[in-house]
Amino acid sequence: MSPAELVERIWAHDATVWTGADEAQWLGWLDEPARMGERADELLAFAAQVDADDVVLLGMGGSSLAPLVLARAFGAERFHVLDTTHPAAIRRLGGELGRTLFVVSSKSGSTIETLSHLAYFREGDAGTFVAVTDPGSPLAEAEGISRVFHGEPTIGGRYSALSPFGLVPAALMGIDLVRLLGRAEEMREACRLAEGNPGLELGLELAETAFVQVAGDFGLWVEQLLAESTGKGGKGIAPVAEGGRPFDVRLPDPYELGQEFFRWEFATAVAGARLGLNPFDQPDVQAAKDRTQAVLAEGGEPELEPEGDLDALLESAVDGDWVAIQAFVDPAREDELEPLRARVRERGLPLAVGLGPRYLHSTGQLHKGGPDTVIAVQVVDDPGDELPIPGRNFGFRRLIRAQADGDYQALLERGRRVCRMRL
Repeated sequence: MSPAELVERIWAHDATVWTGADEAQWLGWLDEPARMGERADELLAFAAQVDADDVVLLGMGGSSLAPLVLARAFGAERFHVLDTTHPAAIRRLGGELGRTLFVVSSKSGSTIETLSHLAYFREGDAGTFVAVTDPGSPLAEAEGISRVFHGEPTIGGRYSALSPFGLVPAALMGIDLVRLLGRAEEMREACRLAEGNPGLELGLELAETAFVQVAGDFGLWVEQLLAESTGKGGKGIAPVAEGGRPFDVRLPDPYELGQEFFRWEFATAVAGARLGLNPFDQPDVQAAKDRTQAVLAEGGEPELEPEGDLDALLESAVDGDWVAIQAFVDPAREDELEPLRARVRERGLPLAVGLGPRYLHSTGQLHKGGPDTVIAVQVVDDPGDELPIPGRNFGFRRLIRAQADGDYQALLERGRRVCRMRL
């Protein structure tokens, strides 16, 4: 198939470009910039009425990563993203807030982390709550939700940056949505071209690259997009922090994020076609969730003792292998991972670093469904005293430890090389 034909068939919603499965049902992102242009005034009017000192987004993965990138790019200091279950981080954020608007963001409305955050902050009458979720989601009917913004059901989470999941938060940051979407629309039209198509050109390059390195905050969003879209069936493009092929992000101005979000989405669809896989499903993500639920159902708390020999694993590495540090630690302690990063760096292996449970919604699919080239290094800390979750028979301490244990078991079940260390 020629590149020009590939572009034409993507825009024709031809699922046979990929695997001929259900891909055509997940192409709503192609037209979302135009749809959201019609809703921009609605979102901006809502944001103008908000009277709060702080805005907190409660979400994971596709619901949190684009807002996180936008907040950092535009310097939105009073906009916070909570995508960890670590008790220390939750306590710390709670102590910093004034009058707060909470944006509870989940496509399915059933994300365990997000519902736990909602229950915790709602209990203390901490502020006002609105939801971003898909039609029919149980979150829309949840107690305390004062307003609901519905997403487009034909868009998967990691392709939702230019949908309400990215744009409701953007409006609350004071971002000019018309300008942002205008830039996205320009890229959307460019991605229709047979020649000089920025998304096509990037996608063809990605399909030939094993390790992709995107610097800066934008790389956090790219991680999920690439890893979850391509890491399946023993194939996959690994986004890494070190040791990969550097790819540039065109951001002379923060509003260029509108273009870059769409360019990388289109490119990932192209790369998926070239790799012969479905870039819109995530068949192995559920494994860690199921294991976590099983650990919680057993009662008690996992010990999370150190296991395995990191030096032996690094010594056994061959060309094409890479290391994924999976750190279930307080995000404020991320810099303390540097000695571990240095040990990997000495071996000359590509390296990715993910915070748990965030990475479970981002690169976790690749770890379990991609090629058997990953060396997984789980790092845990002491989460401190239990922080109860109203309405649950477990708290955040037990939850994050169950998530760590659940993913470790899922990796072992897939025969992955894995060890566990304490920070």
